Amino acid sequence: MSGHSKWATTKHKKAVIDAKRGKLFAKLIKNIEVAARTGGADPDGNPTLFDAIQKAKKSSVPNKNIDSAVKRGGGLEAGGVDYETIMYEGYGPNGVAVLIECLTDNRNRAASDVRVAMTRNGGSMADPGSVSYLFHRKGVVIVPKGELTEDDVLGAVLDAGAEEVNDLGETFEVISEATDLVAVRTALQEAGIDYDSADANFVPTMQVELDEEGARKIFKLIDALEDSDDVQNVYANFDVSDEVMEKVDA
Repeated sequence: MSGHSKWATTKHKKAVIDAKRGKLFAKLIKNIEVAARTGGADPDGNPTLFDAIQKAKKSSVPNKNIDSAVKRGGGLEAGGVDYETIMYEGYGPNGVAVLIECLTDNRNRAASDVRVAMTRNGGSMADPGSVSYLFHRKGVVIVPKGELTEDDVLGAVLDAGAEEVNDLGETFEVISEATDLVAVRTALQEAGIDYDSADANFVPTMQVELDEEGARKIFKLIDALEDSDDVQNVYANFDVSDEVMEKVDA
């Protein structure tokens, strides 16, 4: 889920410790399997796999599960599934644009799950291309703050193609072109800076400001979408102020 980044960060922390842990693990494992199938089972020669493994480890997925997923994806172990990526587009409450990325072995089930979640939670499906133009594919690296300042992070990534560094409270978000993602992540590693995740995400070009009621509605829709095993990522172009976020959290 990404739209309001602070919400995404808070949500990521909660996801690791709450009842959705099993679902989160399954999605991270699926990412690893697909990355290994697409680019080979060697993380050193497959940056997408390297990043998928890193993210899973940061979310406390057991090493044996990670190793099995790499082997299944790389064809070294039986039981691999051929997943396909499907993007669905739609609108949530308050006209928020929603992009839903599915990794599935059953296109009909995925479409049905997405449609049901959308219609039951104030959303509507849209034609391909009618929403996606509101997003750009960007590299997004999340860096835990610790003792770091924004200047520390900026200094490490500027020459690698980073476009901006955003302060999200407890973490920094480094944005780059998707093609510069590996260079930016490598620059952080070389500077000795730890990072939580490095992904090519869809970042909105414009955002819809939501009040408390609007925020609750869009979060409910996103939760319903993410509840589907086939839904891998949900991107939405909303923004929620810190004040509204505090009310929703309370």
